[in-house]
Amino acid sequence: EEQLVESGGGSVEAGGSLGLSCVASVYSATMAWFRQVSGKEREGVASISTGGVTKYADSVKGRFIVSRDSAKSVTLQMNSLKPEDTATYYCAAYFVGGDRLRATDYELWGQGTQVTVSS
Repeated sequence: EEQLVESGGGSVEAGGSLGLSCVASVYSATMAWFRQVSGKEREGVASISTGGVTKYADSVKGRFIVSRDSAKSVTLQMNSLKPEDTATYYCAAYFVGGDRLRATDYELWGQGTQVTVSS
């Protein structure tokens, strides 16, 4: 069964750090992290290829770091967190081409993990 399993997340005060991990049951050349707030569209946060090519949303540049531990896993280190980073974070795989931070260009999704940043 093709699946992505996320771990990490939780609650932290503004300025703090959290880490997210995602392990896939299948290989995916490009993996990414998205986030979504209820009532809003899913927003691309960061993507990374097995070759180490990364792309970040402007809102997280300089604060978040995406990395690949293996061909089937991806992590997101989130530093200097802000209340506006509060969201459900999703791991994505099976990039079909297009924009690496566009949700519709991925075919496989994790179940999501909550990140809450208090002020």
